[in-house]
Amino acid sequence: MKHLSLLCMYALVTLYGNKGVLSRAPSYGERGSDLGIQVFQQVVRSKPLENVVLSPHGVASILGMLLPGAHGETRKQVLNALRYKRSGPYKMLKKLHKTLIAKSNKDIVLISNGMFTQEGFPMKEAFVDTNKVNFQCESRTLNFNNSRGAADEINEWIKNKTKGHIPSLIKADMLDSGLTRLVAVNSIYFKGSWKSRFQAENTKMRPFNSGNGKIYKVPMMSQLSVFNMGIATTPQGLKYKVIELPYHGNTISMLIVLPIEEDTPLSRVIPHISTATVQNWAKLMHMRKVRLLIPKFTADEEVDLKAPLTALGITNMFSQGKADFRHLSAEPVYVSKALQKAKVVVNEDGTKAAAATTAILLARSSPPWVTVDRPFLFLIRHNPTGTVLFMGQINQP
Repeated sequence: MKHLSLLCMYALVTLYGNKGVLSRAPSYGERGSDLGIQVFQQVVRSKPLENVVLSPHGVASILGMLLPGAHGETRKQVLNALRYKRSGPYKMLKKLHKTLIAKSNKDIVLISNGMFTQEGFPMKEAFVDTNKVNFQCESRTLNFNNSRGAADEINEWIKNKTKGHIPSLIKADMLDSGLTRLVAVNSIYFKGSWKSRFQAENTKMRPFNSGNGKIYKVPMMSQLSVFNMGIATTPQGLKYKVIELPYHGNTISMLIVLPIEEDTPLSRVIPHISTATVQNWAKLMHMRKVRLLIPKFTADEEVDLKAPLTALGITNMFSQGKADFRHLSAEPVYVSKALQKAKVVVNEDGTKAAAATTAILLARSSPPWVTVDRPFLFLIRHNPTGTVLFMGQINQP
């Protein structure tokens, strides 16, 4: 059986800058994000002291692109993991994709999807059309017999779609010149500007207590402003802070999660996180004036998705004997690789502070300090749909 290399890639760049009970039915953005969050939880379990960054929405996107080609048990496993309705989720996925790339998010969120196929490989018209309509998916033929040339062309596409922030993902030896039939790529580029900007002159070197027990001096950003904050509790009774930092435009926010007790490891909070948990935070949070200190940080990570997806019940697509993609092509294919690469850069840059914020900065009261000086979790969320675009654990900025 020929193989389909599923190589998915995401880039996040902020150059500016157990389950809870749902009060409403989860959106399609939340359903997909939940699977991605579970993949993240699988990955960090084996890397509790490392920096990890992943795009939950990206994991769901690449599976959503393959779904129209899947049949039988292969299709059923993907639908079950994503909690999509059997009748076909494409109408809702199309609506979600359009919302995320709407004009209000122009130049903030860029999502690109591409299918690179071997010359002469006959993809079914309905499969190609469904992906074009739902995901604005580009299709291009390549000669995988020239694996180096094919890898270079895909990497160039990725580099362009991520504005150069991820210059390459695919190595020539990932492409089997005799067997590779399709490479499916999903790219997410995010460039958010803080609604309330951190001034560079307020950034100072301060101690950060890393996950490995060592103390490092890191550049810590600081600002006095009003933030939406709250204290939540895991089912085991562990308390943690949640701080929301909105980006300009108010549709996307970064949420920072920090255990209250300094000796509580982040790994005891992460298994509790889901989109239902995030939805419930809104009820616990309220606006407070504080001096917030958070580190500047950069994290990038390449994650092999095969093991975590298999652990979550998506097994057949990776099996040469069981994969059923009869709606993708008459030629039997299976998924040989599933990769994701993500990058996050967080610093002070952003829009000028709003007039209201300026007034707050001039206030005479002495507000409390909130210092993020030990391992923390972050999520970047599209608030209208509940979609988690990116999440990561930072053990050492």
